[in-house]
Amino acid sequence: MKGSELFVKCLENEGVETIYGIPGEENIDVMDALLDSKINFITTRHEQGAAFMADVHGRLTGQAGVCLATLGPGATNLVTGVADANLDRAPVVAIAGQAATTRLHKESHQVLDLVEMFKPITKYSTQIIAPSIINEVVRKAFKVAETEKPGACFIDFPENIAEMDITDSAPLKVQSATAPMPSQHKVAQAVDVIASARYPLIMAGNGVIRQHASDNLRAFVEKTKIPVATTFMAKGTVPFSNELCLGTVGLQANDYVSCGFDRADVIICVGFDMIEYHPYLWHKDKNKKIIHIDEYPAEVDEHYILEVGVIGQIGASLDAIAAALNHKTKASSENLRDVIVKEMAEYSDDQGFPIKPQKIVWDLRQALKPDDIVISDVGAHKMWMARMYQAEQPNTCIISNGFASMGISVPGAIAAKQAFPNRTVVAVTGDAGFLMNCQEIETAMRVGTPMIILIWNDSKYGLIEWKQEAHFGRASHIDFNNPDFGKFAEAFGAKCYKLQAANELVPAIKQAIKDNTVVIIDCPVDYSENMKLTEKLGKLICVN
Repeated sequence: MKGSELFVKCLENEGVETIYGIPGEENIDVMDALLDSKINFITTRHEQGAAFMADVHGRLTGQAGVCLATLGPGATNLVTGVADANLDRAPVVAIAGQAATTRLHKESHQVLDLVEMFKPITKYSTQIIAPSIINEVVRKAFKVAETEKPGACFIDFPENIAEMDITDSAPLKVQSATAPMPSQHKVAQAVDVIASARYPLIMAGNGVIRQHASDNLRAFVEKTKIPVATTFMAKGTVPFSNELCLGTVGLQANDYVSCGFDRADVIICVGFDMIEYHPYLWHKDKNKKIIHIDEYPAEVDEHYILEVGVIGQIGASLDAIAAALNHKTKASSENLRDVIVKEMAEYSDDQGFPIKPQKIVWDLRQALKPDDIVISDVGAHKMWMARMYQAEQPNTCIISNGFASMGISVPGAIAAKQAFPNRTVVAVTGDAGFLMNCQEIETAMRVGTPMIILIWNDSKYGLIEWKQEAHFGRASHIDFNNPDFGKFAEAFGAKCYKLQAANELVPAIKQAIKDNTVVIIDCPVDYSENMKLTEKLGKLICVN
């Protein structure tokens, strides 16, 4: 068989069911081989969209998402989505066609050194230099991508290697390492530190979700009665409805949950990744004892010096500590939680228009089921979603907070709906982020993927305005104009509801679910609330 045919068989062997991408001259052999494969190829309208789809697929399923492009400009268009997957710890295998190896030694049309270009933004970047190594390269790429901490891998596949014949080669057995059990000595140390704590606090990160340890964490919280906060990418790890849940951390301003961190003498970081929330923001004085529970050793940072590091399976570590810990914390989080819960509901009946961010988030939560999925884009709305969306299950509120790239929500929602067709999926996006990958509406309509796109419309780069106003007291070059989103949706065969009053949002969402197609909800937003929040939190004084 040809190298391209072996390559596709190797992908099948890895359990790949869908590839997102765009065909090109240099990947035509792979495209042809896919016609005889059970793998579903979804043709996207931009390679960045394909990479974001693979990104969200990997994050939601734990299995590497796959995207494919041709050489040169096709490959460079993958870069942002691949970098996002790598820093968001989502397993992805990105593949690009390449010119024949016979012209890589000289200046040549559309040729870049793709392996070197992708090295800084992946865990593994390589070129297939002979058909005999195809099986090893594919197996390694998937193994590395899915191994903790997961991330992106890149394969450069020259066109002449793809068309060469290969005999006596087959896909390799799929194998993955199992995380070790935690050291009993370290478990005992952690037990001692927690038992002596007056005000312990848990900070849960996305590693808990990746390692399927959410149930273990909830059981740990219930037994110990230690309050817990989650990072942006760990929302839902502990249901917000749990009385010990203090919501989300990560807003760089002082927030209500920060009072819990100020008071704590021991902070138990479970599956925590400092790429989301740098320790200097919550451990300025370096006077707290930190317990690090993860499969992966802690990063070196002067604000993150450990008292104990428990390395191994997160679920097993939590179970072992809980079993040996007879102590229950006496620290009460009730007053702090009451403040947080009250703030979330403060604008639930507000009828102001344009609609306040707090009201949009509240109504969105009321209109969706606990297992429905929202994919947040990046912008001012991301901060409100992170603070105020009440996630009840893991991976139901997807936020890019590692690389934090605008443009992820629309393509990401397509991948989410493909992975979970029986759930409602909502892309929550600003008008700026929406227009960065709005072309993928055509992809969704063509492949029959219904989803809701909730656009927070303010005709500005709202998050940048927020930062500028906070730092300089004035804004700079953040305004733009939007198209008529109704006509835009109609041009693709999709639907659009333009809100004219605050009480129209919930009915619009419910109708969009019934419509069972791609639906845009054009929601004017009152971002004057941004600076009001900054001013309110700036006056926050914690009373311990």
